[in-house]
Amino acid sequence: MSNAPRPRFLKGHGTENDFVIVPDPDGHLELSAAAVARICDRRAGVGGDGLIRVVRSSAHPEARAMAAEAEWFMDYRNGDGSIAEMCGNGVRVFARYLRRAGLVEEGDLTIATRAGLRHVHIAKAAGGAGEPGGAPDGGAITVGMGRAVLPEPGPDGAITVAVGDRTWSARNVNMGNPHAVAFVDDLGQAGDLFTAPAVHPASAYPDGTNVEFVVDRGPRHVAMRVHERGSGETRSCGTGACAVMVAAARRDGADPGVTGHPVTYTVDVPGGRLVISERPDGTVEMTGPAVIVAEGELDPVWLAAALD
Repeated sequence: MSNAPRPRFLKGHGTENDFVIVPDPDGHLELSAAAVARICDRRAGVGGDGLIRVVRSSAHPEARAMAAEAEWFMDYRNGDGSIAEMCGNGVRVFARYLRRAGLVEEGDLTIATRAGLRHVHIAKAAGGAGEPGGAPDGGAITVGMGRAVLPEPGPDGAITVAVGDRTWSARNVNMGNPHAVAFVDDLGQAGDLFTAPAVHPASAYPDGTNVEFVVDRGPRHVAMRVHERGSGETRSCGTGACAVMVAAARRDGADPGVTGHPVTYTVDVPGGRLVISERPDGTVEMTGPAVIVAEGELDPVWLAAALD
């Protein structure tokens, strides 16, 4: 076993939403849900909110149909090992890894995800970390997150979110993955978010949902906390920030599809700041940092045990 290959990994984060990155360009590595959960364990593994496997689209059965438009597929898993459709902060970290590895250049590229193609722009390194979207190892990364879908309440009624004895109405927003967005008076009302808030009716989210709690900070400026499905509370959620921006805009009477003018909100998360814009064609764009903090090798004996 001592001569077994030692798979590489990197650790990165986007506004402190952190990920283990596993390069597997030819799609040879089979990672079970249990193995992913062990790798993401913060005490017994590398630690992360999720795991990103970097695979060529042509080498992955879920992405082959997108290979002509996107060379690389982001195989994203939640921290508990479950498969997720998309991760907005993860896309930025994925793009940062591709640039760091010399697999892409600064500028525009397209990434395949389970939620479809995502168009990304990697800015040239400029400015400091104190600027919006600034990052110590490169310029800000902008991701075209697609269009938000706002399902109407179903036959079981409007969405509500509950923590303890408090209940709030919530907006159902889908950004390729599901979100329930609740506006509250104080972010502390969300509780510890270790466990998922109660969401009703359950029929609105048959596969579970991410839940965002939001407060106002100023004109077109909000702050949020999030319980991510399969991960618990995280320091940031990119798709969640986009869902929050769209929900806040509609609450404030702003709809670029009606006015023909784009709308931009600043969204503060516990791990930093994201800038989210919605265009008249409905496309939502997210701009923020992405940082690679470490790289190393997984011990083959430990990994073999994790894969069993």
